[in-house]
Amino acid sequence: MKNYKLMFAFILLALGLSQSVIAAVDVDAGKQRAKMCLNCHGQDGNSTTSNIPSLAGQKPTYIVNQLRAFRNGSRKGSMMNNMAKGLSDAEINNLAAFFASLKNKSVGSKKQQLISEGKKIAGSMCFGCHGRNAQGMGVTPRLAGQQPKYLVKQLRDFKNKTRKNPMMGSIAGGFSDDEIKALAEYMSSLK
Repeated sequence: MKNYKLMFAFILLALGLSQSVIAAVDVDAGKQRAKMCLNCHGQDGNSTTSNIPSLAGQKPTYIVNQLRAFRNGSRKGSMMNNMAKGLSDAEINNLAAFFASLKNKSVGSKKQQLISEGKKIAGSMCFGCHGRNAQGMGVTPRLAGQQPKYLVKQLRDFKNKTRKNPMMGSIAGGFSDDEIKALAEYMSSLK
């Protein structure tokens, strides 16, 4: 019984701390800081460039984790490593809150054959972690509506282990190049 009380107290403490962190986030400051980001990621956070992700509507925890990974060099991307290098934790939190507040617009793939194949492949394997219709959950990103070329590159990077994540490396490692393309088209078609 004592362990349950201790665990319950820890959970309450964590929830209390997380609420104070959320309360300290400044979306307007994030919007001001995001001006340079919008040049590549789209003026409304929806990328129009095939190899650059949309950040609008992305899960804030995911953005925070990725910006910190770019900042400390554990995720490689020369432009993003340079952009994130000077960001403080508060600026990263504000940027994440700003982008999460924006409305995501699906790129809407029209490649019906690939979409159909991708839907069969995705099943519960993708949605179990990335949420219903790939909307993202917690630390896992929103994949719905992303640029297909960007998704293909990320899956290939996970498969080739140039982007590190043991679970995604294992999952992507089992996909053929054609399956990766089909999954990317399917995810991009979701809203």
